[in-house]
Amino acid sequence: MADLSKYRNIGIFAHVDAGKTTTTERILKLTGMIHKIGEVHDGESTTDFMEQEAERGITIQSAAVTCEWKKHRFNVIDTPGHVDFTVEVYRSLKVLDGGIGVFCGSGGVEPQSETNWRYANESKVARLIFVNKLDRLGANFYRVKDQVKNVLGANPLVMTLPIGEEDDFVGVVDVLSQKAYVWDDSGQPENYEVQDIPADMVDDAAAYREEMIETALEADDDLLMAYMEGEEPTEEQIKACIRKGTNELMFFPTYCGSAFKNKGMQLLLDAVVDYLPAPTEVNPQPLTDEEGEPTGEYAIVSADEPFRALAFKIMDDRFGALTFVRVYSGRLKKGDTILNSFTGKTERIGRMVEMQAEDRTELTEAQAGDILAIVGMKNVQTGHTLCDVKQPCTLEAMVFPEPVISIAVAPKDKGSTEKMGIAIGKMVAEDPTFQVETDEDSGETILRGMGELHLDIKVDILKRTYGVDLQVGKPQVAYRETITQAIEDSYTHKKQSGGSGQFGKIDYRIKPGEPNSGFTFTSSVVGGNVPKEFFPAIEKGFKGMMDEGVLAGFPVLDVEVELYDGGFHAVDSSAVAFEIAAKGAFRQSIPKAGPQLIEPIMKVDVFTPEDHVGDVIGDLNRRRGMIKDQEAGTTGVRIKADVPLSEMFGYIGHLRTMTSGRGQFSMEFSHYNQCPNNVAEEVIAEVKERNAKK
Repeated sequence: MADLSKYRNIGIFAHVDAGKTTTTERILKLTGMIHKIGEVHDGESTTDFMEQEAERGITIQSAAVTCEWKKHRFNVIDTPGHVDFTVEVYRSLKVLDGGIGVFCGSGGVEPQSETNWRYANESKVARLIFVNKLDRLGANFYRVKDQVKNVLGANPLVMTLPIGEEDDFVGVVDVLSQKAYVWDDSGQPENYEVQDIPADMVDDAAAYREEMIETALEADDDLLMAYMEGEEPTEEQIKACIRKGTNELMFFPTYCGSAFKNKGMQLLLDAVVDYLPAPTEVNPQPLTDEEGEPTGEYAIVSADEPFRALAFKIMDDRFGALTFVRVYSGRLKKGDTILNSFTGKTERIGRMVEMQAEDRTELTEAQAGDILAIVGMKNVQTGHTLCDVKQPCTLEAMVFPEPVISIAVAPKDKGSTEKMGIAIGKMVAEDPTFQVETDEDSGETILRGMGELHLDIKVDILKRTYGVDLQVGKPQVAYRETITQAIEDSYTHKKQSGGSGQFGKIDYRIKPGEPNSGFTFTSSVVGGNVPKEFFPAIEKGFKGMMDEGVLAGFPVLDVEVELYDGGFHAVDSSAVAFEIAAKGAFRQSIPKAGPQLIEPIMKVDVFTPEDHVGDVIGDLNRRRGMIKDQEAGTTGVRIKADVPLSEMFGYIGHLRTMTSGRGQFSMEFSHYNQCPNNVAEEVIAEVKERNAKK
């Protein structure tokens, strides 16, 4: 029986290129899981095992590894930093108890760090902060600490201070023990000495220790009062307070170092043991009913409770389909039969494995707190709950963002059509933000995703992993439609054809809704002119029409419908008649309500050297961008802007040309906004032309 207090389920997340994967490699080396360190820039790291990851030097899918440190078992998930793969971070945070937010010592708090931090806040995940790459040019630990405070609104609790910076970075001062850890130039993590603090840092270290104790003791009023009266707490008491404050998200213990140069990693691993929560110390997962509403019950983390687990990732590899599962309560043995509460079907557990990125170790049983993979499960998708057959339950589901970009693809030869269908089926199961549909008129296959890179990688995987050569159309933007004016209208559906007829009359108001509200329906009918039992049918009729707007057939967003009067016939009125009336009302009234095309606006964050700022801003303005903010750093300037997605295709090429290859950018979906008339007219004409060809 494993001791759950010795478990740590942690994720490593950050902006692209802040050093997450390198940090994971160092953790594996220090814990004895690997003997030769693989470097990201050589395409040899353990967790980036996809061909596309090795080539591009980025993480695409989260990878799970298990290791041990000081008799504690770590389940570590290395997540992607690139915004197009945010879903991987989101779903990993859902099943983790703690995390390490990695920030680049020179880049600081970058856009994707903000997104990931926001997700972690929403998931209430306790975190450590690791300021990495302090050996780099322009690295400044104190600047990054201030950014964490100002940009993320978080409270960093400084636990280590850097000794030297850039090329002279040699080690760290442990603020709690007031000792210096200094590494030699061999690059070996174990080659360090514990020394006295350098003379020029003694005062700073003492000041940070005092600040750390005062902040930590806020988690314990009695100790704080005693400290105010001059009583110094013991190291154990301070650690207990830091642990409590970390788990309550009062503050975030902040460490520094260089993962690449193997400096400062041991203290970070000790902090995972000392301050991040065990599975039993985090709030248990809420259970929900079939509609997704909380029932007030929870999955208590204990091996003695009924079996409850969440499938958080599906991966297809050479051994078959792997379902990654986080066990919240109970035990799971090889040969057990469990229930998938989403499908209502049972599954028998064949092989269970513990993952070491691409390698695996066979398991015979697992228990609450474990993260493992089950081989060969049928019909299980991301977010499904697996539970005891006798005690069905549903865990809180995952919500994924909608795709904003699409491309049309077709296999180059007839033989590949079936192959493509099977491959895409597997890929959709793996990635909930990757969607596929077939255009019934043209027969084209439409792939939808979160960005150009996302779809680019998917096409690459189809080509290399599944051997399907594709012809790829140009990217299409996910436009939407809305209305701009409020109107009052009336519609009567009347049909007489021998026997009982159909009758439904509705008087209604249609007006623009709040942004991102989708569709809302209300009724203020008094006096029973339209009986209450027909309200759902009327709502269904209106809602069903929202999928196809009147301008160019794009889905309609943000519309409010209020039913205020109407009429019915005692014999001829029925739910169907009122549903048809609502559909007719939509067709009649939307063209009168000032229909408008709206387009996805992206939150764009561009980094550029100072001498190219004017060019970059001018270019963003030409792309109909709204500049929101400019922030000068030591190595360049960050420009934040809102830019329509349609103007951002191929942007990375332009940016590199303008900045002699030194510019970088990231973007994520922000909101929908009205299209200018000239753009709307072009899009509508294009859609009509496409439809005419069909």
